[in-house]
Amino acid sequence: MDQLNDLSSSLSFASSYLSNGSSGNHVSASAISQSTEHLSLSRLSDNLERLLLDSEYDYSDADIVVEGVKVGVNRCILAARSQYFHELFKKGNDDSKKEGKPQYMMSELVPHGGVGCEAFKVVLNYLYTGKLKPPPPEVSTVSTCVDDGCPHDSCGPAINYAVELMYAAATFQMKEIVQVVQRRLTNFVEKALVEDVIPILVASFYCDQKQLFSHCIERVARSDLDNVILEKELPHEIFYSIKSLRLESQQLDDAILVEMEPLEDKRLKGIRNLHMALDSDDVELLKLLLDEPGSVTLDDAYALHYAVAYCDPKIVKEVLGLQLGNTNLRNARGHTVLHVAARRKEPAVLVPLLNSGASALERTLDGQTAVAICRRLTRPKDYHENTMTGQVSNKDRICIDLLEREMKRNSKAVNMSNTSQVINDDLNAKLDYFENRVAFARLLFPAEAKLAMEMADHPKSGYSGLASKGSSGNLREVDLNETPSVRSKRLKEKLQALIKTVEMGRRFFPHCSEVLDKFLEDEMDMADYILEKGTPEEQQNKKMRFLELKDDVQKAFSRDVAEKQGSVLTASSSSSSSPKEGKGQVNRKVRKR
Repeated sequence: MDQLNDLSSSLSFASSYLSNGSSGNHVSASAISQSTEHLSLSRLSDNLERLLLDSEYDYSDADIVVEGVKVGVNRCILAARSQYFHELFKKGNDDSKKEGKPQYMMSELVPHGGVGCEAFKVVLNYLYTGKLKPPPPEVSTVSTCVDDGCPHDSCGPAINYAVELMYAAATFQMKEIVQVVQRRLTNFVEKALVEDVIPILVASFYCDQKQLFSHCIERVARSDLDNVILEKELPHEIFYSIKSLRLESQQLDDAILVEMEPLEDKRLKGIRNLHMALDSDDVELLKLLLDEPGSVTLDDAYALHYAVAYCDPKIVKEVLGLQLGNTNLRNARGHTVLHVAARRKEPAVLVPLLNSGASALERTLDGQTAVAICRRLTRPKDYHENTMTGQVSNKDRICIDLLEREMKRNSKAVNMSNTSQVINDDLNAKLDYFENRVAFARLLFPAEAKLAMEMADHPKSGYSGLASKGSSGNLREVDLNETPSVRSKRLKEKLQALIKTVEMGRRFFPHCSEVLDKFLEDEMDMADYILEKGTPEEQQNKKMRFLELKDDVQKAFSRDVAEKQGSVLTASSSSSSSPKEGKGQVNRKVRKR
């Protein structure tokens, strides 16, 4: 009612101007009409925006699922504003026959490129209001990177967010937004690293933005990106457009020559064969090709660079295990294997690479370390994502933590003397200790523990310790068909895998390892530390003890984060947690009596 009264007042005000036209304050009827129309449209726009922003006005009749999140929409508004949605809703949806609102998957609406929640909501707001407004604050979490020194004018997240807007606006036929985003992407093309121009090039192709496409093609064609990379990452039509431009400008590279004269250049043919073996995940074929007389080497083919960029992590580990390539070799662009791996942001690739001797201190020709590359490609939304203890951690954050910790790690070998002092020489006691130690890591930090176990070739089957329940799978159960010598050998092999797993944890997650060391030095018999066993009082004590351990491990993880960020979080955390730690120490003493 208040809005209707306001509108009536405005109309009365306009009428008074018209009636007093001869008094010297004359305003034309046309101007008053335009002003009134503008006011009415503005109010209409604000009212429609309420359908998006105010939960009390949620009268949506369909959902569009974006990144697993349901976004409610009003089909009548979208159909009236976009011919695309008009045609979509006119066809109907299989979900319309089911109970509840019909659902549409964003991945199906925009098949060639991903569109995130933030980008879609900006486009949706324009569909409802007709206004191009400044982006809401949450957009900064996906349109900037976590590198504090970056101006965010050409980093990976800034480009990817603009590309998402382009896909959504072009698909939903929002020409005004397409024009704005196209200008933004055009500015990126010359500023950005050529690798980051690739997604702009692909988006301009699928969104039929010919001017932007031409600009991107020229930038990539005159760059030093190898045709092997371009053929791998670009659609077939785009790749051959770039090849044609390079041929015209006489910029023939190896990838073109091998197709023009495959029989005259054995070396280049050998390189392609190694890459094809990697593409097929056939390490045995790779070894056969390397063993051929006069064959090219892994370094000749930059095969490690290729593997960490495109192969499954298991294949990367197997190729590194051959120990036939230089992990710090630089390719033609001056990038080491670790620099290439950092762009992929896959912990299961970084860990074996670091463990094989790759240096995190090496810099690209423009001065970027691997961790700087990783930071420039990571969004704050992902990096600061809250992960509860026991849940899988975000990969982007794990990668940055691993690389930063590796840069700080000194060259000393991991010292296992501390743990060896708290266990006796009995084989079963050692197995108890290390199995339970690894079990705590698996429980509290599943993603990190998984990486450590994979690097240690830790067998997943037959695992015992705190994580297992009952007696099934316990390695120390008696097998009547197993001789004592065979059993001893099996247990020793298991122990070595456990020790190696702990070593990996010490290297990549030192603070948490220190906390576990402190707790395992207690006199409590860790072999019997199973929460479900014992009297009710003993079970309660064990649970209290376990909660203290979780609390201390969480504090250690926070110290890792604080140390990485160079903040004062460590001091504040330790001061605020001191009373709890003191109380925990008293409780432990009481229970030992």
